Amino acid sequence: MLRPYRFLVVVAWCAFVWVVPRPAGVELQAWRLLALFSGTILGMILQVMDTGAVVFLGLVAAILTGAMTVTAVLGGFSNSSVWLIVSAFLFSNAVVMTGLGQRVAYLFIRTFGRKTLALGYALAASELVMAPAVPANTARAGGILFPIITSIARACGSLPGQSPRRLGAFLMLNQFQATIILSAMFLTSMAANPLIAEMAEKTAGVKITWTMWAAAAGLPGLLSLMVVPWLLYRLHPPEMKESPEAAAEARRRLAEMGPMKRAEIFLAAIVSCCLLLWTTTSLHRLDPTTVAFLGLAAMLVCGVLTWQDVVRTSGAWDALLWFGGLIAMADWLARLGLTGWFARAVAARVHGEWWLILAVLSLVYFYSHYGFASMTAHVTAMYPPFLGVAVAAGAPPLLAALILAFLSNLNASITHYSTGPAPIFFGAGYVDQATWWKLGFVVSVVNLSIWCGVALPYWKLIGIW
Repeated sequence: MLRPYRFLVVVAWCAFVWVVPRPAGVELQAWRLLALFSGTILGMILQVMDTGAVVFLGLVAAILTGAMTVTAVLGGFSNSSVWLIVSAFLFSNAVVMTGLGQRVAYLFIRTFGRKTLALGYALAASELVMAPAVPANTARAGGILFPIITSIARACGSLPGQSPRRLGAFLMLNQFQATIILSAMFLTSMAANPLIAEMAEKTAGVKITWTMWAAAAGLPGLLSLMVVPWLLYRLHPPEMKESPEAAAEARRRLAEMGPMKRAEIFLAAIVSCCLLLWTTTSLHRLDPTTVAFLGLAAMLVCGVLTWQDVVRTSGAWDALLWFGGLIAMADWLARLGLTGWFARAVAARVHGEWWLILAVLSLVYFYSHYGFASMTAHVTAMYPPFLGVAVAAGAPPLLAALILAFLSNLNASITHYSTGPAPIFFGAGYVDQATWWKLGFVVSVVNLSIWCGVALPYWKLIGIW
């Protein structure tokens, strides 16, 4: 639904940038496209309409004003990263539809869930198994794990408004923060990560592969997954230290589900093969999108998904529109020379040690997410210019690209509106806003210390910088 006043703000912004005298060396077409591109990003931030609708209007405006040709607009939809994320949404749908995700979670809870802290680790571990194949963190955390956590909390007598501190508050906080960390750990664990990889290549000339992302994020990610649940357990301790009811609830649910169905077995095998192929690209040279297509073809042949299931997965086709549209606009800006002009302009003005500049940029980039309600909007608006400034200052391009990529996910830890899963877990009513923000800030400091401090020697060791 259109929000008229916010829409007028976006139109006014586009008009303002349109008439501002363009800098020397910038083509008129590039400046006009910048006006429309920045207006599109502002529309996403202000949530004028659904994200796909905002991008579509931006593309139509670009065509009508001559800022882009129809061919240029359609070129974004042929990008392999776009189709990787479409495929990943279809993988996510299969995990939910077959019940495999729920089964994995209940198996972890049944095995490790007798102690409350162990239960928190078990839930995080179950999502770790799903994260590489389920990029929609809202579907992963909100669609699979949130209903499980809610049922466990209620089974243990923890109700919002009555006994939230008994168990529910800890589980909600813990799982949300685990989801944020896991979103940073894989190229395919958050919807905008492939967009980040695409922007890194266009802005800094670095190619981030699935294996490289996972290798760089592995150590800091596992450290965060070890430290954050323990920290939340200490800072916001549950009244219930042991949770035998959780293990009993998991056993009951698994009994209801019965043995693994044919579709679950096939899906588990297909996802395992895809992960193996993604991590061995240097051997077989298959593009990650090709691997995803092979996985989808296998699902169709084995009956895990029907073609109607593919057609009905609206999130995949919504992502195709806004993701492809944004890539088309960003790519055309680069072809028109605006990105190169910006890099040269920044390089002429930035002075000082590159590591200090990168540290300041990282902090500003991270905490500016207080002003965003979407990871994608933040990435699209701020990742390319911040990466451009860091590289212009002399920072190693791959190091800068990866740090900002990881922070693009981790910065969602700070508020209750930062990303899709945030309002779901917060809306359960177990945690008040002041507590959510306070603990979110503490976790953000811990994650920054791990990912921008402890991880640096490890990244040096594996050749990131």
